[in-house]
Amino acid sequence: MKLQKQNLLAILTLSSLLVVPAREGFAMQDAEQHAEEQEVGNIAAEAEDHAAEEEQLDPVHHGSDSYYLDFTPIGKLQLPRIFLVRGNDGSFGVEVYRSTDSAIDRGGYLPKMEEGVHSVLDAKLEPDNGHILIDFSLTKHLIFAWLSALIVAFIFIRLARMYQRGIGRETPPKGLFQNMFESLVMYIRDEIAVPVLGAKSDKYLPYLLSVFFFILTCNLLGLIPFGATATANLMVTAVLASFTFILTQIGGTRDYWKHIFWPPDAPVFVKLILIPVEIMGLFTKPFALAIRLFANMTAGHLVILSLIGLIFAFTNLFGPIVGFGVVPISVGFALFINLLELLIATIQAYVFTMLSALFINMAVEEHHQHVPDHRESDLGRLVEAAVPVESLTS
Repeated sequence: MKLQKQNLLAILTLSSLLVVPAREGFAMQDAEQHAEEQEVGNIAAEAEDHAAEEEQLDPVHHGSDSYYLDFTPIGKLQLPRIFLVRGNDGSFGVEVYRSTDSAIDRGGYLPKMEEGVHSVLDAKLEPDNGHILIDFSLTKHLIFAWLSALIVAFIFIRLARMYQRGIGRETPPKGLFQNMFESLVMYIRDEIAVPVLGAKSDKYLPYLLSVFFFILTCNLLGLIPFGATATANLMVTAVLASFTFILTQIGGTRDYWKHIFWPPDAPVFVKLILIPVEIMGLFTKPFALAIRLFANMTAGHLVILSLIGLIFAFTNLFGPIVGFGVVPISVGFALFINLLELLIATIQAYVFTMLSALFINMAVEEHHQHVPDHRESDLGRLVEAAVPVESLTS
């Protein structure tokens, strides 16, 4: 009996020796995991406090791109985060999270608070194991660019079906919807495509129409409440300018390339100077397209936000009474600029389309070299006009 009790005591002792280190190991793992989670939480909390202080002083932030849709004061709708990640062991993988908070909480990503970043939701994320190769995350400007493309596609698919039924082709256009868009299409064709491109206008008209209505829709969506201007993003305007650049180079004639790589009617030493200038011009034209549209659409929103910001600036400096006194002036000017933005939205779509047509025409136009004739010289015409041929032969 004593032997059994001793054996039982020995078994319990050995079991305790085995279990206690295991429990200590689990406790240490839990403590480390809790410490990491607490560290991530502290970083997020500090970033949010930093955002609350600085976001009020940064009107540029409200017009910039973000990983959420801002419906303030209702709230913010976070967009999915998608990453192509390479692990420290060399493995590759695609990780998808429904929001930025989910990537931080479940994926262990750490927000990288760089200068000018005021919120965790705007920060770049870094994985704790490896690094991000490509960030496929959805952004506010991307969502509104897709929305603009869907709106343009819906409008013109509906118009095409109406014309297939003979409405507008066999009978007069029907309703305000068809009449308005038919007038805009005819204007782009008759005032831009045909005068600039001539006989080749039909070939490039679909692209010019697509560019005009897409840019116009993006610009107008940025003027509605809770909207965003996709064309205020340099990446969006750069893609649009790239399409014009590609079409220009594809449609380039033999004379076009000859004028770039061996300009005619110029001495050799001048050609050596002109060739790099012409090659540089290939890229400066689409660059100017992208920068012009981006800068104009960004500037209008910055002016409006700055005018509204005057209310809070004067309130902080001189008190609420002066702040309330500035309200009518700031709101009045902001409303005027907002109405002016409606005109600018249309003008910028027109300018981008017009310049695209001009750049394409410079490439596709046939250059015919004119050989001067002494009989067609200005002096010959003047002499012939002053002294008729009949008087010389009489």
